[in-house]
Amino acid sequence: MTIRRHLVAALMALWALLALPAEAADRGRLLQYDHVFAAGLPEQRLTIWLPPGYDKGVRRYPVVYMHDGHNLFDRASSNFGKIWEADRAMLAAMKRGAEPHIIVGIWAPGVDRYRQYLPASAYRLAAPDIAASMAAAAGGPILSDAYLDWLAGPLKSWVDATLRTRPGRNDTVIMGSSMGGLMSCYAFLERPAVYGRAACVSSHWPAVAPGAVGDADPRLIALWDGWFAARLGPPDGRRLWMDHGTATLDAHYAPYQQAIDARLAASGWERGREWQSRVYDGAPHDENAWAARLPEIFLFLMAPR
Repeated sequence: MTIRRHLVAALMALWALLALPAEAADRGRLLQYDHVFAAGLPEQRLTIWLPPGYDKGVRRYPVVYMHDGHNLFDRASSNFGKIWEADRAMLAAMKRGAEPHIIVGIWAPGVDRYRQYLPASAYRLAAPDIAASMAAAAGGPILSDAYLDWLAGPLKSWVDATLRTRPGRNDTVIMGSSMGGLMSCYAFLERPAVYGRAACVSSHWPAVAPGAVGDADPRLIALWDGWFAARLGPPDGRRLWMDHGTATLDAHYAPYQQAIDARLAASGWERGREWQSRVYDGAPHDENAWAARLPEIFLFLMAPR
């Protein structure tokens, strides 16, 4: 009798699955590209998520490029067993009105991550002692200029030629957290014709270990303020998301973020429409915290206006 009950239950579950509309079971699919060449950079890797329905139609999709691609989808490849669950976040945002996007996850290059993500133009503006701390953390030449050239050039060209994308500025998003948050702001500010949307999540504004510069080094705050002031420009249809928590590393970010928020407001950007800056009380600096708010980030950047 027990075996029969199990068999009936299994058959009912199978019937229920088969009875679902095909699109309900479609959660998109992943593509993996290893050993990707990028001039002047360590070898790169990509994980790309195609949204539901991609394989069945001719629709073209906007694209979100995300740093630390190894931490986006699969815990087995992640650094700390924590992931953004970016595919689930996109599906959740789509249910609330966000347009489906292709997600291109660019893996961080191991020990070279810091020097690939540290904005070179900010490094060149830093006071000598701060620049020395950055150079020591990098352990080699700063690579972010070459990385940005590759992101906005060969990588984007390949993605647009290989997949059914909408390649325009307002259909191209750049996103990352921590040092990847700095790199996303770098791309947004330095390539305004390429990236019309950006999310700088828990950006590591101290740029080095917080103890090396203190919680609110006025020179570093002035550096980031001036960096934004010189590059931001008018909104011109663009959108920018920034945020941080209040625990672990994120506890150090508020003074820097407040200065940047003030700069955006003074530059005529409309908060809540063209930019957003959120504080998540109690949220730590990790992928679980970023996963929890990613649907909200996607919705702000990707919902029709």
